[in-house]
Amino acid sequence: MVKEIRIYIEGGGDGKNTKAFLRQGFRSFFKELVQVAQSKKIKWDITLCGSRNNAFRDFKNALADHPNAFIILLVDSEAPVKLKQRPWEHLKSRDNWDSPAGVDETHCYLMVQAMEAWFMADIETLKKFYGQGFKENAIPKKSNVETIEKDLLERSLKAASRDTKSKGEYQKIQHASKLLEMLDVDKVRKASSECDRIFTTLTELMEQAK
Repeated sequence: MVKEIRIYIEGGGDGKNTKAFLRQGFRSFFKELVQVAQSKKIKWDITLCGSRNNAFRDFKNALADHPNAFIILLVDSEAPVKLKQRPWEHLKSRDNWDSPAGVDETHCYLMVQAMEAWFMADIETLKKFYGQGFKENAIPKKSNVETIEKDLLERSLKAASRDTKSKGEYQKIQHASKLLEMLDVDKVRKASSECDRIFTTLTELMEQAK
């Protein structure tokens, strides 16, 4: 029975403050899961690790340091994921990362192809956040946001927000946390199967706790 969940996430830059800021954004995005954890008296911890290599390192260290916790790695896929290719297979082929012994796919999740894909799933929130001057037509309209090329994600967000008066051009460190807090999670889950998988898997895992 799980008593603690620890999530290690790529992102947040190199500074303590920027990591703390983005950590709050992810905690808000995962609010539904946090509430289940609290109701089941399951400890919940999110760590922003900076680079993807640091995230993988911290994930592996946590497996050794917290043997009684359920440890999760959440990183960008950085590229399209081949049909039916599992997350660890993708990370092996792209980054040459081997899944640690005894660790299956329930411990590994991808933001496909990067975190900004989740923002594309909820254009209404983008419009609300950026306000006047936001160019909605610059955002790719895809029912499956995981098919949007990584290079296009940030570029299209910058193009759409460049002329907004209140926020200005998209800046990951300044804007991503607030956007995560505002996103309609149901829209993101419908547009990203990997996002849906993390919610489904963790909900089922925690519901097994008494």
